Amino acid sequence: MSMSFRSLPVFEKRRFVPEGAVLTKKDEVAALLKILLDREMGSLGDLERLILDRSEFDAALGQAGSILYIEMTCDTADSAKAKAYQDFVENVEPVVKSLEHALNEKILKAQEVFSLPAGRYEIYLRSARAEVELFVDKNIPLQTEVALLSQEYQTVCGAMMVDFEGQERTLPEMSKFLLESDRDLRERAWRATSERRMKDKDRVEEIFDKMRNLRHQIACNAGHENFRDYQFKAYLRYDYTPSDCKAYHKSIREVVVPLRREIDDHRRRMMKVSSLRPWDVAVDVLNRAVLKPFDDVAQLKAGVKNIFHRLDRDLGNLYQDMDSLGLLDLASRKGKAPGGYQNTLAEARKPFIFMNAVGVDDDIRTLLHESGHAFHSYLSAHDPIVDYRHAPMEFCEVASMSMELMANDLITEFYSPQDARRSAVEHLEGMISVLAWVATVDAFQHWMYEHPAHSSGERQMAWVGFHQEFGGGVIDWSGLEEARAYLWHRQLHIFEVPFYYIEYGIAQLGALQLWQQSKKDPCAAIQNYKRGLSLGGSRPLPELFSESGIRFDFSKNMIAPLMDEVYKEWKKLSGL
Repeated sequence: MSMSFRSLPVFEKRRFVPEGAVLTKKDEVAALLKILLDREMGSLGDLERLILDRSEFDAALGQAGSILYIEMTCDTADSAKAKAYQDFVENVEPVVKSLEHALNEKILKAQEVFSLPAGRYEIYLRSARAEVELFVDKNIPLQTEVALLSQEYQTVCGAMMVDFEGQERTLPEMSKFLLESDRDLRERAWRATSERRMKDKDRVEEIFDKMRNLRHQIACNAGHENFRDYQFKAYLRYDYTPSDCKAYHKSIREVVVPLRREIDDHRRRMMKVSSLRPWDVAVDVLNRAVLKPFDDVAQLKAGVKNIFHRLDRDLGNLYQDMDSLGLLDLASRKGKAPGGYQNTLAEARKPFIFMNAVGVDDDIRTLLHESGHAFHSYLSAHDPIVDYRHAPMEFCEVASMSMELMANDLITEFYSPQDARRSAVEHLEGMISVLAWVATVDAFQHWMYEHPAHSSGERQMAWVGFHQEFGGGVIDWSGLEEARAYLWHRQLHIFEVPFYYIEYGIAQLGALQLWQQSKKDPCAAIQNYKRGLSLGGSRPLPELFSESGIRFDFSKNMIAPLMDEVYKEWKKLSGL
């Protein structure tokens, strides 16, 4: 992959940060922050200038860190890249945390004298206060340890290769075999992948145990009973509580799990098997040939570009800008970290997309999803305050999930009309499964951090319990009990961004509302979508939803009617 983003021009000429500043050196970073800390505050204008200069600094520093992270995940086997990222985490970030805390205190103190305009700075000041309240100096080295453990988890997963059918393959490449009509082949591929993961299960368990203990200590140091409560505050979750999340779990169990059970049972009957096994859940129920939307990533890029241009000219142009600048790394390869993400290069105000495409239907959805995040970055790039150029995650995921749904009717860029319907059916089924999986992962995380002294054995038992509760009991795991108990290892959010998962459930409900709009008036839905995204994180979460013409609501009252619509669409497209 070309690392052309290292030479991207800045969005605006720097005013405060020197052009030659090396923001991977802690002394230079500390010196710049101390200049800001030493500034005299004599007027409201001085305070606003301080905030803008700080924003410029944060963007430049954030981009330096993002580049190191991107380079590390694109090639986890490169020791120099790993070392560069590790040095940044160990040496630069701790200095920044301490001085940024002091800067927050300075701004809040000046705010008491000069009173920043509430409409513009409400969210900024709310975040600063939360960060001040959570800051504890002795947590800095603990947070550094957690970050390094996250890197270790990435390295372990990135190194997982499977010798299968005479070839060494990545885990994403192995997933292709689960789509094949040959049931014996699917089983062998599933078992080979599971066995490879199990080889590192003890190491992954050790990594997580260390993370769990460190996170609990961080929470206690900050005056919280458990890490769950600490993290809710760190995520600035002002608009819902842990109790609301547990109500979501209950609603999913009552509304979504029965629907998932019905779909799985339909699958079992169509496949004419006595029971569904884990290797039966992704294959086509009629044993049709695997959907093969593209042969290489060039075709993937081109097809998605056409989708965006058909959907909206502005979005199409933004996607084309990313591609032309080399900001798409899409192909799976040895040594590449798992999963997919969008990362914003904050000073250039340009998004970068990372994924592991192997030529399957899900690859299209992944690129549509991450492009939604990228559009969010583009559409909010105008705001001079870097904090406002990213929204709460509950709304960030609306941007990505809505894009998957609104592009459904344009998937014919890759398929015949018949195969496009088949792809849409699989997408709807996947969406129902995701809502249940979100409840599984979220409920599991609540349990883990409410019981911080749990053993590894207790953790596996709890996981299996939640997996059974929200899985519907249709899949037959007999003889695979150990693999099931460690299935959560594949969910990187649990390791890297704990409690960042309920957002997917909340956002899916918002995305479904936009999908309903698009079925009635596609142009209005796109305009609502762009209007909401353009606000970035400058307004409270419920306002971001309302500006997009949707409601911030993840109660049963919202879930049930939306699932009725999904069910009707699924039956129609399935010909039932």
